[in-house]
Amino acid sequence: MIISNSTINDIDEIFRLYKIASDYQKAQKKVTVWPDFERGLIESEISENRQWKITINDEVACIWAITFSDEQIWEKRNEDSAVYIHRIATNPDFRGNNFVAKIVEWVKEYARSTGKQYVRLDTTGNNVRLIEHYKNSGFDFLGMFELEDTAGLPGHYSQAPVCLFEINLKD
Repeated sequence: MIISNSTINDIDEIFRLYKIASDYQKAQKKVTVWPDFERGLIESEISENRQWKITINDEVACIWAITFSDEQIWEKRNEDSAVYIHRIATNPDFRGNNFVAKIVEWVKEYARSTGKQYVRLDTTGNNVRLIEHYKNSGFDFLGMFELEDTAGLPGHYSQAPVCLFEINLKD
């Protein structure tokens, strides 16, 4: 298992995994579904070294993105020093490997090395199984919140309340 930055050569695979994740969300019913993401967003994340992947035997097994500011979602809490994780998507050929736990261990080290106090992520809607999964992966569940301003955010943020999770690295 290798964790590394995604490259522009991975972009078709990234979009394939997003499509698979969206289709899976649709099949779950009562779960907020990811919209189609803008290609420019992913290209920017790649060029800024904020799009990551796990590869196993030269195959992309899992992807995610990070950012260091997430003001619209985290509002006042955005003033804290944090790494924010977005859009974890797993290749179905590698399901069951608990990549969230592997990402959490990696991102905790990454956050410490860049002087950040928190590791954070969010999800939309009341997806009880996903909330439990994130809690079991070490996140504190902060609750469900209605966002004040969703303009410019992907569409799923205006469809349901957002669930916020964090790990305080000083605890």
